Amino acid sequence: MVLGSAPGAAQAALGVDIHAHFGPPDWLSDLAARNDPASATAAALKDWPAARMIEEMDRAGIQFSMLSLTAPGVWSGDNAQARRLARTSNEFAARIVAEHPRRFGLFAVLPLPDIEGSLREIAYGFDTLKADGIQVFTSTGNIYIGDPRLNPVFEELNRRNAVVFVHPTNPACCSTLLSGIPATVIEGQTDTTRAIAGMIFSGASQRYPNIHMVFCHAGGTMPSVNERLILLAKSPRYQQVVQNGFLSEAAKFYYDTATTSNTAAMSAIRKLIPPSHIVFGTDFPFRGISDQLQALRASGVFAAAELDAIDRSNAIGLLPRIRSLT
Repeated sequence: MVLGSAPGAAQAALGVDIHAHFGPPDWLSDLAARNDPASATAAALKDWPAARMIEEMDRAGIQFSMLSLTAPGVWSGDNAQARRLARTSNEFAARIVAEHPRRFGLFAVLPLPDIEGSLREIAYGFDTLKADGIQVFTSTGNIYIGDPRLNPVFEELNRRNAVVFVHPTNPACCSTLLSGIPATVIEGQTDTTRAIAGMIFSGASQRYPNIHMVFCHAGGTMPSVNERLILLAKSPRYQQVVQNGFLSEAAKFYYDTATTSNTAAMSAIRKLIPPSHIVFGTDFPFRGISDQLQALRASGVFAAAELDAIDRSNAIGLLPRIRSLT
């Protein structure tokens, strides 16, 4: 399928959106009850109909979408509550997948930084719900992925050769710095960069080589500060930790195109990361599918074969169940 084309009658090729959101009722109710600032944005997910998304996917020529939660995730300081919300959210999404197994997949969310609860949810997500991968957030409170306190979780994910979808959240440090500017506009991108740096400069990207990590939004602000990160990796403190250099480690990860399908963002990530590690994502329903497919095609950054790989084959290579549907 050519990127952005409508699907043919036989649906011979399989377009994949790796970054689409759903709204489990318990999670939405919890946000509203806590007056979480995200509840206003998340209202777009209320009464989320799978049928609506399938219609949009069909119009765009996308056959398969991976479901995940958006910020702020499930943890707000109470481990028991986070475990409950993770479980009910994952079960809600698993029912959608069971009803539409050829259209949807699941990234099962974890109640990090709760280690015991997260290990239980990994087992339940993979072994019972048959999730396609795991979702974590860039940070929870002031704990970022790559933090040694999270090692038991990442050791288990490494053992299972897991695909891990890393979604930005509204960081505890910086969510209300500019009046009238939502944290999702700026801070989500910056938090993604912090998470990438956390994985690399902690040595986690080397300790857990079997984890296939997908970062959102073309790596956040990482491309624009890459020179500083490259120089930091060469400093005496990190020479032994990042022996092959920052870009060598960063290129192990995958990066989606959600809300970054434009010439500037795609040119920047293309200069640093091979197209084989770029996957299509939309942020649906907060963004449309067709408009981002068209923008990606119009960006002029990728050759036709690269666009086809971004649209489908890169994600299919990551996710075995999707591969079995082709």
